[in-house]
Amino acid sequence: MKILSPADKKKNTICNLILFAALVAVLIYIDATSLSVDMIVKVLQKGCVYAIVAVSMNLLNGFTGLFSLGQAGFMLIGAYMYSVFSVDNASREMVYSFSGKPIINFQLPIIVAIILAGLAAALFSFLIGLPVLKLKSDYLAIATLGFAEILRTIIQWDKFGRVTNGSFPISQLNTFKARLADTVFAKMSFVIPFFIVAVICIGIIALLIHSTYGRAFKAIRDDEVAAEAMGINLAKHKMISFVISSFFAGIGGAMYAVFVGSTNAAPFTSALTYEILLIVVIGGIGSITGSILASFLYIASQEWWLRGLDSGTFMGITSPIFRNGFRLVVFSVIIMIFVLFFRNGIMGDREFSAIGIYKAIKNLPSKAADKFRKQKAEVQK
Repeated sequence: MKILSPADKKKNTICNLILFAALVAVLIYIDATSLSVDMIVKVLQKGCVYAIVAVSMNLLNGFTGLFSLGQAGFMLIGAYMYSVFSVDNASREMVYSFSGKPIINFQLPIIVAIILAGLAAALFSFLIGLPVLKLKSDYLAIATLGFAEILRTIIQWDKFGRVTNGSFPISQLNTFKARLADTVFAKMSFVIPFFIVAVICIGIIALLIHSTYGRAFKAIRDDEVAAEAMGINLAKHKMISFVISSFFAGIGGAMYAVFVGSTNAAPFTSALTYEILLIVVIGGIGSITGSILASFLYIASQEWWLRGLDSGTFMGITSPIFRNGFRLVVFSVIIMIFVLFFRNGIMGDREFSAIGIYKAIKNLPSKAADKFRKQKAEVQK
């Protein structure tokens, strides 16, 4: 990874702030022109949730080299832990469908519940990591995937109904609320908490990756034998990466519960894990900004841009093929094409840099001129 000079870092920060200000200006313009921002808000909220989980998965798969497929299970733990401690006290007995009072009969502040959700996921990951992390490659993936499916079945078991509400959803959750009038700022205030949580979580992961622990993770990914020869404790560092990844997956699960407003085990299937893995691959294995960018592009395409393909009319074109389910067909074809032609993902193992993009655009004419001179020299030979 290329290290920027202090001057370039300053320029990069300024460019990123300008890009962010431009995004805010676009959102304000959309609202001022009476276009609905409801879908934008939904995409940004869900994109923040998926970005947290995708970066946490990239920490494990991309930076440590551990092929785990248990992310949906840790999200499930986080979502239920948050929900159990966030149900409104006045509605708790009405929400729970089983006889007898719910075992948990108090409500925690939203931030405390989110942190507790992450800690619960981390604790479970530590317990299953003791036997599972001795496995490698596909065997580790199968074991973690099996754990997620077993956990989803147990949570829906009626024996735990007084805690998890069994197969019934847990609703009436404590969520972030906007307090402004019906303006663009009120609508965007629903996004700000998601954005803040995502920035904090991803920022912590980025700091970890650039620390001595992060360098140890990369050494394990590149060559376990060489890493062990250098004195790196493989079991210890694998466990640290696994637990931290699960902690942030649990927080992502809690934020998913906040986004939906209720919790049910149904969405946390292996398909959700494959979605997150696909986002990591599209963004670039070993790229934090790639995972973030891919998360928002994936959600925007799935939930917004291609939705017209299911409604009969798309971009003003009416056709009988635009019917329910066609959106997923087109979306799958796009993903297949993308994976075939961009095998390293959008960013590869690089990170997004506004100053880097500026320099690349600035150097395009000189690169084109150099290429032309080389071709001319070859012709003359």
